[in-house]
Amino acid sequence: MTVPRRFLARRLVPLLAIAPLALAAACAGDDALSTNEGDNDKGGVVLGGQNFTEMQVMSEIYKQLLEDGGYDVTTKLVESRDVYIPEMQKGNIDVSPDYLSSMTEYLNLQANGPDAEPVASNDSQATVAELKKLAEPTGIEPLEPSAAQDANAFAVTQEYAKDNDLSTLSDLAALGKPVTLAAAEDCSQRDECKVGLEKTYGLKITKVEPLGFGTQGTKDALKKGEVTLGQVGTTDATLDSLGLVLLEDDKQLQNAENLVPMVNTDFLDGNPEVADLLNNLSAGLTTNDLTVMIGQVDEERMLFAYRVEGEGDAWQWLPEQFDASILSDEAAAAGTPNFTGAFVGMACQDMAGTALHADFDWFEYREREYVVDPRR
Repeated sequence: MTVPRRFLARRLVPLLAIAPLALAAACAGDDALSTNEGDNDKGGVVLGGQNFTEMQVMSEIYKQLLEDGGYDVTTKLVESRDVYIPEMQKGNIDVSPDYLSSMTEYLNLQANGPDAEPVASNDSQATVAELKKLAEPTGIEPLEPSAAQDANAFAVTQEYAKDNDLSTLSDLAALGKPVTLAAAEDCSQRDECKVGLEKTYGLKITKVEPLGFGTQGTKDALKKGEVTLGQVGTTDATLDSLGLVLLEDDKQLQNAENLVPMVNTDFLDGNPEVADLLNNLSAGLTTNDLTVMIGQVDEERMLFAYRVEGEGDAWQWLPEQFDASILSDEAAAAGTPNFTGAFVGMACQDMAGTALHADFDWFEYREREYVVDPRR
């Protein structure tokens, strides 16, 4: 199902005013993931990036900035850096939002092999310098990073933090208690996850549950008390409503993951004003801006789960997020309760109690354009 693009754009317009521009950040299901073209006059820009909420939001901001600057923008979001960075190096993609340390280490491994010593750190300026050196021979280059970043982080329940007077990871380590951790599958081998938590903080991690980075499964395990600590992102806007809280990385275990525009060098040489547009954005974008925007988008999406009777009690989560903006029927008379539910299908109610059945030969569903208020 295609999420109406105008709806999410309407929701996000008030969230960001940067430099002289008021930007509308939107991401919208298939529309945000497919090719979008405008009719501006400075030529074309191919905008690439990864296909998840944060990068959808950033790509839409980049797109609107570039269109306001007179460019005709085509957006192509894909699943991984392995897909779009080679295309950027070839000149098939011109611009992409990315993460400082992750991009640095991606290029580091490209240049120096799988056993390369890490060069990214929690020092953003030093990491930018390394990124520039690694990017130069590849035909791409970074612009100015923003203060906004989405770094690896760890959360506990608000109740656990309050009961144990916790605000930092050092506080957690000082308890001296065994810790169970819900995290990405490769957490046990990663310096910024289990290895670093034990080495840098001295945490006693007895078990890692491979429930994923920032997933619903990880958050549910935290809420239910099945694990002590959960791996999430610093821009996760759902934590407070779920009763979770981040513990400060007070020993700076995590690398700097500032958002940074990456640009094809040849494209930038021919379009130097693009640097001004994107650098102005970076100068004003904060982590809080990013968190609020992601929350506004994700609050209109829902995850669903199912379980099969007789096959255990575990809920199986569907991997896809669904549009939740339609889950409210406002057709009820004024002053009477509305109800929640989205309906696609045909049904028949036996209001007269005849106990007769109804047969339907066919059903056709046609999506309509979203209308904020059909009476206007």
